[in-house]
Amino acid sequence: MIAGFDPDKFLRLFVYDRDAPMIFNSGFFLFLFLAFLFVYIKLRKENSYRIVYVILFSYYFYYKSSGIYFLIMMFVTVWDFFAAREMHFTENRAKRKLLMALSITANLGMLCYFKYTNFFYEMYCGLTGHDFSPFDIFLPVGISFFTFQSMSYTIDVYRKQLTPLDNIRDFAFYISFFPQLVAGPIVRAKDFIPQIRKPLFVDNEMFGRGIFLIIAGLFKKAVLSDYISVNFTDRIFDNPNLYSGIENLFGLYGYALQIYCDFSGYSDMAIGIALLLGFRFNINFDSPYQSASITEFWRRWHISLSSWLRDYLYISLGGNRRGKIRTYINLIITMLLGGLWHGPSLRFICWGAIHGVGLAIHKWLMGLFPGMKSSGSKMKPVGRVLGTVFTFHFVCFSWIFFRAETFETATSMLKQIFTFFHPEIFVDLVKGYTTVFVAMIVGFVLHFTPKSMENKFISHIVRMPLIWKAVAVAVVIVFIMQIKSSDILAFIYFRF
Repeated sequence: MIAGFDPDKFLRLFVYDRDAPMIFNSGFFLFLFLAFLFVYIKLRKENSYRIVYVILFSYYFYYKSSGIYFLIMMFVTVWDFFAAREMHFTENRAKRKLLMALSITANLGMLCYFKYTNFFYEMYCGLTGHDFSPFDIFLPVGISFFTFQSMSYTIDVYRKQLTPLDNIRDFAFYISFFPQLVAGPIVRAKDFIPQIRKPLFVDNEMFGRGIFLIIAGLFKKAVLSDYISVNFTDRIFDNPNLYSGIENLFGLYGYALQIYCDFSGYSDMAIGIALLLGFRFNINFDSPYQSASITEFWRRWHISLSSWLRDYLYISLGGNRRGKIRTYINLIITMLLGGLWHGPSLRFICWGAIHGVGLAIHKWLMGLFPGMKSSGSKMKPVGRVLGTVFTFHFVCFSWIFFRAETFETATSMLKQIFTFFHPEIFVDLVKGYTTVFVAMIVGFVLHFTPKSMENKFISHIVRMPLIWKAVAVAVVIVFIMQIKSSDILAFIYFRF
């Protein structure tokens, strides 16, 4: 036995641990991914074997995230594969509708059980006067993402916008592909499936961009998001009454950056890892805080979810085809359900309602003032700056309800901001949290960096020799290990 080496502890790393799910920013994932990549490259010319190998690794990855609940993903895969094929090969309209209803019921039924059983049971107990004792229901990581992804496939087949796959192996590959499996982006079948059977090819641009996105994602998550969370925002949101209004306000600004860096960091790493494996995903975040309107914000924030809600919910409700009032109602309903998608809580519904009403009001204003562009791209510079500042603070206001554990916490934070502001302590605040403020400044500066500068930086990485790319990754990993929080924090969207 090697001194200091515990074989039992080492082997336990490969077994599911409920308190330590598999995440990208862990050393164990890096070790596992390098081993996976070695075999993956060896199988580059054996397409069928490579597909099976990725499926097996993806199921193991999900097992390390949610244990035995990988069987849920297996059930979804089998159920929707055969439902889609039956829909495609029958001309009976009633049967097609029945199959579609069964597919949606199965997917949403699982979501409702795992995510909303206790929510509805608590409401029932409140109405009937019974004591509420929550059921011990484990929420499988990423269930909202892979069920939405599978539903988009069956809905597209039902709408005759997609021809179903002949091979369940390819469909299993699409549903389980591990980079985006547990926290998105939600990948559409029409974008991903044509790539499955293509010969493995990673050009220099894909490799360089993949390296850049992985480095950027690690930096966003492990350096900016986790540091701001542990050292500032968590303290504010845990007890806002202990802090002045200006501290609460900057805690809110910190959370706005934290959740962006956390979620976009995961998306960056997922897209980057996929590029290294020869697959292209669509962008999921496009500098959302640069938006000059709430409509533009939702074209830049969590693009895969917002486009999913638009295509499969908003349009299904009638979209903007049934008059102005119905359009506003459809926007509000879509965002209410989008809020509920995030979790079984009235505060998430409130968050969705705020955004739904905001979108409806902006739609109404665009009707009154045709010159008001939803993207803000044709605004005059002053108008765009004012629109960006207003939109950012509107989004921050909604984040209060998204992050606060209770409505009482949210109202306490608002009360402190509006009635106990005390701007005179700002200098002391900066002195007390100097490193946090530096991290926030770095984060926001990088966020507002023009896309042209980012593309120039990526092009430099693309042109770098392979050895220097490896050195860059190693330097970033060492840097992150030196300054990251002592505990590895799970991604925020793991809980959704």
